[in-house]
Amino acid sequence: MSIHKIYKYPEPVLRQETAKISVFDDKLAELVRDMAETMYDAPGIGLAAPQIGRALKLIVVDTTKDKEGEPEYMPLINPEIVAHEGSQVDEEGCLSVLDLTASVKRFKKITVSYQDLHGQPQELTTEDRFAVVLQHEIDHLNGVLFIDHLSPLKRSLYKRKVKKWLADGQEFS
Repeated sequence: MSIHKIYKYPEPVLRQETAKISVFDDKLAELVRDMAETMYDAPGIGLAAPQIGRALKLIVVDTTKDKEGEPEYMPLINPEIVAHEGSQVDEEGCLSVLDLTASVKRFKKITVSYQDLHGQPQELTTEDRFAVVLQHEIDHLNGVLFIDHLSPLKRSLYKRKVKKWLADGQEFS
């Protein structure tokens, strides 16, 4: 297993279209393990493949119930939100969007179809915080960052801040 670099906004890879995964082999299992290790090292509660520079429809999310025990995670391959209802506003941050948290409006309850590591179709219905995490990570697969859900003013202020960091030569990795 290895820890990958997490790409930061405004890296173009974060806006790339992702490809559907059709091969379910040991390389995919290794990539999933690497993504989980990278997510926990960051630390984060979700990670999408574009965040490590891979334009694939793959996310991993933390599912640890006992915070004192071993970390548990779940890979979702080719995930797609197939049903949703209600709305909620929750605070979000992102491993690829430095130094920013903000309230984002999301669906309250979602149903996601996806494939597991063996390519078997699965479906999951969830709500509240876990639904937010899944929507956030699935957005990455469509080139959408959580800052895209902010008001134009907040988004503009953040973009200006990043431009200043880049102009000052601040390191992003």
